[in-house]
Amino acid sequence: MDAFSQIEQDYIQLISQDPNACVELGLPQRLGDLPDPSMAAAKAQRERAEDMLTAINALDAELLSFEQQQDLALMALSARQILVKGDFQVEGQSTLQMLPQAGDKLSAGIFLLVVADPRPAQARLDDILSRLQQAPEFLSAMLARLQTPVARWVNIELETLDGLPGFFATIADWAEQEDYEALDSLRRAIDQTNDAMERYAAALKGLLTTEQFAIGAEQAQRLLAANGIEQSLESIHSFACDFVSRTQAEIEALRQQLCQRYELAADTTVQQLQQWLYQRYAVEVADGDLQGVIRRYQDEANKIEAFIRDTGLFPIPAQQRMQIMQTPAFMAPMIPAGAMMQPAAMRPGEKVSQIYLTLSEALLDEHTELGIPVMMIHEGIPGHHLQLATASLHDSPVRRVFPAMELAEGWTTMLEDYMLDQGYMGSLTDEARFIAKLDISRISARVAIDLYFLTGERRYLEIGYPVALDSEDPFINAGALLQAVTGFTEGRVQAELNWYSQERGYPMCYLLGNTLVWQLKRDFDAHHTELTERERDQAFHRHFLQAGNMPMAMLRQRFAHLGLIAA
Repeated sequence: MDAFSQIEQDYIQLISQDPNACVELGLPQRLGDLPDPSMAAAKAQRERAEDMLTAINALDAELLSFEQQQDLALMALSARQILVKGDFQVEGQSTLQMLPQAGDKLSAGIFLLVVADPRPAQARLDDILSRLQQAPEFLSAMLARLQTPVARWVNIELETLDGLPGFFATIADWAEQEDYEALDSLRRAIDQTNDAMERYAAALKGLLTTEQFAIGAEQAQRLLAANGIEQSLESIHSFACDFVSRTQAEIEALRQQLCQRYELAADTTVQQLQQWLYQRYAVEVADGDLQGVIRRYQDEANKIEAFIRDTGLFPIPAQQRMQIMQTPAFMAPMIPAGAMMQPAAMRPGEKVSQIYLTLSEALLDEHTELGIPVMMIHEGIPGHHLQLATASLHDSPVRRVFPAMELAEGWTTMLEDYMLDQGYMGSLTDEARFIAKLDISRISARVAIDLYFLTGERRYLEIGYPVALDSEDPFINAGALLQAVTGFTEGRVQAELNWYSQERGYPMCYLLGNTLVWQLKRDFDAHHTELTERERDQAFHRHFLQAGNMPMAMLRQRFAHLGLIAA
């Protein structure tokens, strides 16, 4: 085996150390195991990453093809991400010792074994039983890892745990329907797990907590570099300020047009118009029939796909499918409105995504005939599902699985405008764009709050909104900005802040990626004036999707190398 192939094998070994990652990626090993949450396991993973990085640095990249050079760079970034995240310190303790994740780590793999594993039910239930039998020891190890957890993260953990007994009960019901031969053992394991969760939650409540979780500007910049992001914190903040100015002007122009169209008072505010449109274009569902909302999303997904096939704007792989479902209760604290679980990138065959919708009576206003199409454009085809399903067909393993967040989110947020430009919403284009612009305004707040949560520097919240930012509680300051920018319900504001605080460096990727994708498209268009607009769009989409997962900086290098943009 040559040196490059050996590194590729080492990379697969590195990412498969996490049993939950094996389930998510469709790898066949460790499906019956729970992750090891101990600091010793984290140290061992860092050592593996260091060894792989040493091997990568020893390889003469000049001897490799351009494709291999890009793959090698991606594998090096993956190793650096492990090392950088393992180094994070706040007030003298590792951030791992501040983050209780038992609920998420316990449930994530089990949930995917239930809904996304194509194997027979008996095999999946065997793995679930095995995981549940390990749960008491796993919970003890998670508790032993914690030192002084962040108070907000403790509350998230407790809320997640509250939803798990109901989830486990549905597994027992499913096992009974399948005549599972170890049903009694499964029920005992569920009871033991529930008891262990109660003990863990009680112990967690007794720990001293902290309000501090910012890692500081230096560590934040290292994180961005490990993610392949070349921009500085200051330049990313500038993108947000520019975006706010531009988007507010667009919203105001649309407000004036729509007030005139519907003969509303000229002084109708943006928020009043938003609520008026929500009511006028509310989804009609029977009282309490939240599944009716999901059916409406599925109908819209089918309509969008038909539009794309008719126009030929995007290449759609033959073997792909989406499942749209309500967000399980235990996942709702971290999914404010909707999310997409990508296809198992390493599993052969059909590429299936799960799209989660967080539904409740309180959130029904946000699921309208104007918002549903934009949500499905973002999460489904041509958005996340299409991009990630296409990437999961790539010949390169690392390009199937690399977490290129600014590429993925830049692609989807670009599409929210692009599909409206293509006339998808017909006579309701202005209405849909108004609602979409209000919703996408959140990405400027995400940049500001992400930078604030990362660094602890309040000035990053200053992006052009007149908001009081004088609280000592970072969540109050961040919530005030998010509420001012988006008008979200209080429940959604708090759910958004939950994941902003834990997914460091991810929230900013929406606006950063949006900026970089649009710039790449403009440069591509300028370089191909010999093509019609439709031909340019088709070619850009094809090259973008077929490149696989990589940071936008590397994708830009790729376009230049292939002569698709000016060098």
